Amino acid sequence: MKYQALPNRLYIKNRNNFGAAMSSNAIALLCSNDVQYTNADDSMGFAQNNDLFYLSGIDQEESTLLLYPDASKQENKEILFIKKTDDHIKVWEGEKLTKTEASTISGIKRIEWTEDFEKILQSVAFEADAFFLGHNEHLKRATRELETQQDRLIKWCRKQYPLHVYDRAAKLTRGLRQVKSEEEVQMIQQAADISIKGFERVLKKVKPGIKEYELEAELTYVFFKNGAIRHAFKPIVASGKNACALHYNDNDDLCQDGDMILMDFGVCYANYNSDTTRCFPVNGKFSARQKEVYRAVLNCLKKGSALLKPGVVSEKYEADMAALVEKELIGLGLLTSADIAKQDPDQPLYKKYFMHGTAHHIGLDVHDVGLYSRPFEAGMVLTCEPGIYIPEEGIGCRLENDYLLTSGGNINLTANMPIEIEDIERLMAGA
Repeated sequence: MKYQALPNRLYIKNRNNFGAAMSSNAIALLCSNDVQYTNADDSMGFAQNNDLFYLSGIDQEESTLLLYPDASKQENKEILFIKKTDDHIKVWEGEKLTKTEASTISGIKRIEWTEDFEKILQSVAFEADAFFLGHNEHLKRATRELETQQDRLIKWCRKQYPLHVYDRAAKLTRGLRQVKSEEEVQMIQQAADISIKGFERVLKKVKPGIKEYELEAELTYVFFKNGAIRHAFKPIVASGKNACALHYNDNDDLCQDGDMILMDFGVCYANYNSDTTRCFPVNGKFSARQKEVYRAVLNCLKKGSALLKPGVVSEKYEADMAALVEKELIGLGLLTSADIAKQDPDQPLYKKYFMHGTAHHIGLDVHDVGLYSRPFEAGMVLTCEPGIYIPEEGIGCRLENDYLLTSGGNINLTANMPIEIEDIERLMAGA
């Protein structure tokens, strides 16, 4: 394991909260993700189902969690099924978790082999009245994704137990996962700390003529050297005009003297993620215009992050952020007050230069689960990421930090990542 396992009291608490939110006499079934394959016998690796991880801490494929809080027998209230290591697996893949190890990680006493799942489920299923099943319920979920292990479990369960009532585990976890525990915040902070090291290394390596992918490689080196599981997402290393494409990640262009680089990147540590964006000049010195745009975005970040407060609703926050950017666009000479006064309110002019939202939840998912109709609360972790994109000038600038909301004000988890122009230029100069 690349990371230090979290204390199992976290998963015990998470399961207790989840069980309390379930309807009476119901069974919840959460299963792991599939291993995704490329071609022939090669795989893209394994990333755990985050709801299963949230409730168990188990980071292994072919795992299933059964929760039945109202079971008549204590031994049936929590059962974790894991993959058994046979001689073939031991030779080709190495040892999987033992029952003792799985129990220690999760805090679940009853551990069974996955091969016994159907038999054991049937021994308790007819005592229950309902099932809570997991599924990928996310606003940005791929609508044409391949069938998953969750899909197959849903089909199988409905076929085997057609007269039970069915409900959605995701509607419970999306509420619980939005507010982070102290242990979870520590993992996000660890991910952020690694990303800070990566950014500082990039600043020392960048120079005119370097390829964008070379800077991505510097990030990757630092991330894995410091225990990251993977990049939180495919990093964006966008120089010059490439920065005006919001999700550009080919990262194969040449970094030209006089251009600015937009780098949007994150670390996945212990399955928890950071998400940060910084901009910096290829040659180590911002031009006068780059400084103007950069300072405008930084001003929006500083003022906008202060608007992230408990009780604020996302829609109001985003409208206030848009107003901040709009004001800066006027100052940059890109819009005029007269034009704004007569604009179509349904198609505001600022969207030509600023076309995305600025705050999303972050945690086990980079764009973490949760309803944005729910007011912000203490304990939530959100990004703030204003941007201004001027294709005709070849300038794209976005700045992003991660913030823990508290009743006494925000805590910037990425505060140690250089962001002031003077600090970036000084570090790039080797000072």
